[in-house]
Amino acid sequence: MAGWNSDTAAGPVGAGTVTLVEGSCFCISAANGDIHPDLPHGVFHEDTRILSGWSMTVNGSPLEPLTAETKEPYRALFIGRVPRADGYADSPLIVERLREVAAGVVEEITIRNYSGLPVACNVSVGVDSDFADLFEVKEARVQRRWDVTRGADGDSLIISAAWQDLRKAVLVRGRGAVASAGALAYHAVVPGYGQWSTRLSVAPAGQDNVWRPAGHGLSPSDRRHQEWVAKIPRLQMTNRSIERTLRRSYDDLGALRIEDPEHPERIVVAAGAPWFMTLFGRDSLWASEMALPVDPSLALGTLQTLADRQGTVVDPMSEEEPGKILHEVRLGVSSGLALGGKSVYYGSVDATPQFVMTLASVSRWGSGKDTIAALLPNADRALDWVRNYGDKDGDGFVEYQRLNDQPLINQGWKDSWDGINFADGTIAEPPIALCEVQALVYSALLSRAWMAFDAGDAPLAARLTAEAAGLKERFNEEFWLPDRGYFAVALDGSKRPVDACASNMGQCLWRGIVDDDKVPLVAERLMSPEMFSGWGVRTLASNMGAYNPASYHNGSVWPHDNAIIAAGLMRYGFVDEAQRIATALLEAADFSGGRLPELFCGFSREQVAQPVPYPTACSPQAWAATTPIMLITCLMRYDAHVSRGGFWMDPALPQSYGNLHITNAPLAGGRITIDITGSEAAVQGLPAGLTFHREHRPWLTELISQAGLDGRNQSSHPASP
Repeated sequence: MAGWNSDTAAGPVGAGTVTLVEGSCFCISAANGDIHPDLPHGVFHEDTRILSGWSMTVNGSPLEPLTAETKEPYRALFIGRVPRADGYADSPLIVERLREVAAGVVEEITIRNYSGLPVACNVSVGVDSDFADLFEVKEARVQRRWDVTRGADGDSLIISAAWQDLRKAVLVRGRGAVASAGALAYHAVVPGYGQWSTRLSVAPAGQDNVWRPAGHGLSPSDRRHQEWVAKIPRLQMTNRSIERTLRRSYDDLGALRIEDPEHPERIVVAAGAPWFMTLFGRDSLWASEMALPVDPSLALGTLQTLADRQGTVVDPMSEEEPGKILHEVRLGVSSGLALGGKSVYYGSVDATPQFVMTLASVSRWGSGKDTIAALLPNADRALDWVRNYGDKDGDGFVEYQRLNDQPLINQGWKDSWDGINFADGTIAEPPIALCEVQALVYSALLSRAWMAFDAGDAPLAARLTAEAAGLKERFNEEFWLPDRGYFAVALDGSKRPVDACASNMGQCLWRGIVDDDKVPLVAERLMSPEMFSGWGVRTLASNMGAYNPASYHNGSVWPHDNAIIAAGLMRYGFVDEAQRIATALLEAADFSGGRLPELFCGFSREQVAQPVPYPTACSPQAWAATTPIMLITCLMRYDAHVSRGGFWMDPALPQSYGNLHITNAPLAGGRITIDITGSEAAVQGLPAGLTFHREHRPWLTELISQAGLDGRNQSSHPASP
C-alpha cells in the first residue's frame, strides 16, 4: 500500500511519536504532545496540514515527557513535568494533556501542583499552520508558500491563507486565553496541592463543532465510537491476549471509517494512518472484505462509492480507463503532487477484479437482491476492462505497464519500485503479469458466474465458468516452475517467468487457482525457513538476490498477506500450517499493545526475540486491523451463503486459544450468537431460512458444478472466497 509517491520515503517523525486518527482527520505529535513543523508532524484534515506548530511551555520551558498513552484511536493522554528553574531534578508541577481528534482537535490541559505552596505559571501554546499538502509533509519538501494572515480576538486566533484562487483558514480557541498572532497565553496561579485547567480547540473554519464545553456529554468521536460498538460483535475468549488484539482491531477499524462526501450515509474504510486516510481501491476492498463478519455494510459502502467513480474514459495521465476501479482518491492535494494532476488516480491492476470478488462476497453475506443487481453493471464493466484493457497483448493474462513516466512503476499490492524481481535480484521489466492478479481474475469470473446463476442467467454463468477454467489451465502451465517447486511471482515483458520465491503465490491459494497436485509443494515452500521468519511468511525468501529484511516488499512480513495465505492453506486442508501462521502473528501483536502494524521487518525469530518494527509503517492500518479478524474466522471456517440458505462453521482453533463466545454477530439482517469449546461449535439466533452446516462452505465451482454449468472436470478445491 505504498500509494502516491511511493518511491520516496517518509521523513523521520522522531522518537516516541503518537498518531491519533478519526475519519479523515489525524494528528502526529512528539511524546510530550508538541507538534514540530520541521518534522512530519501536524493535525491533518482532508489531506491538508491545518496545524503545523503546537508547542507548550510553562515559565518558558518545554515539557519533559513522562508518558503518552493512547486511550482510543482518536484520544491520547500526554503526561509531562515542568523543569525546575533551580536545577533540581524533581518538579512538583505535572502537566496532563488529554487530546482528542475529530474534525480538528480538542485538548484539555491540566497542571497539577504536588507541593504545598502556590506556584505562578506563565503558560504559552505556540500555534502555526502552513496548510501544506499531506505529501509535502510526508516527504519533508514543503514548497508551496501560502499568503498567510493571522488575526487575534480575545481568546481566539484565526489563521487564513491564500494561494492563487484557493482559500483556507483555521480557528484556534482557548478558554480564558489571551490570543496573539502566534500563541495563546495564560497567567495562572496553581494552588498548593491543587490544579489549574483549560481547554483548547483547533478546527478548519466552518468546522468548529469540535469545540465542546467541558461537562457537556459525549464528544462527537465518543458518540460515533459508541454507535460502532453497538453494531459490531461482542466477544470473549479464554486467551485474553488474543481477545485484546481482536478488540483493538475492532476499535481501529471503527476509527478508520470515513464518509463518502457525496453520500454521507455510505461509510467506507480508509487505508491507514498517518498518510493514507482516504479511499483506496485495493486497500479499502481488502479491508472491508476481511471485515465482513464484523460489519458487512462497510464492504457495501466501499463498493457503491468505488462504482460511482469507476473509469469511463481513457486518460493516460491519471491511468483512467473504461471500467477500471480507482487506486486512490485525494482531497486538497495540489496538482503538482497528484499523479495525473487530478484528485483520482487509477494506477492499480488488481482493484478492478477485486471489485467483482467483493461484490459476490457481499451478495453471499445477505445484501438485498436489488442492491446487488444495481451493482452488476459495474461488475460487468470491470470484467470488460479485464479483457479489453487489462490484457492488452491478448495472451489471456492481465498485466500492467504505466502509461507515462510519473505514476507508480509497479501496480500490484507490492507497488514499491523494486518490488518485483528475479531470483538473482534483477528487477523485472514491464509489462508485468502478477501471479496473484491472475488468481483474482479467476475468482472474479467465478464470482460473477455465481451471481449470474443466482439471478437466473444460466448461459452467462456457463460462459464465465468456462472462461475461468481456461485461465486456470493456462496459469498452472505458464507460471509453475517445476524445477523450483513453486510459482513464478510474475511473467515479465518478454513473457519470461520471474523466478523469485515470493509470498504472492500464497495469495493464489485462497482464490483456488492452484492445481491440487501443486498445493503441497507451495505450502512446504511457504513454511520453509527461508520464507517463514517465525513471526510470519516473508514477502521474499531470504535466499533471493533482492532479499532485505528491512525493505518494504523484499523480505518484510505483512500481516494481511499472511492472513490471506493462512486462509488459503485452510481452504486446502493445511490446518497445522495455517494455525502456525495465525499464532505467530497474534503473538507478534503482543509486542505492540495488541495492534498489528502495516508490516514489520523480516528478521528471524531465532535472531531477534521480538518483531522488529518497520520505521515508517502505518499504524493503525486497515489491512493490519482486519488481519486478526480474518485469522480467527478462517480458523473457525466461518462463512455464509445466504442465497443457498447456509451458514457454515467447522472450527479448528488451537487449544491455546481457549473457548470463544461471540454475540451480536451480523448475518443476513439478523444477529447471531456463537459458542466454540474446543472443536465443538454452537450457533443461536440464525435468521429464518438459514441452516447451520458443520463443514466448509462449498466452493463456488462446486456449486456451479452442482448446477451443471461447468462443462468440464473441475478440481475439488478451485475456491473463490
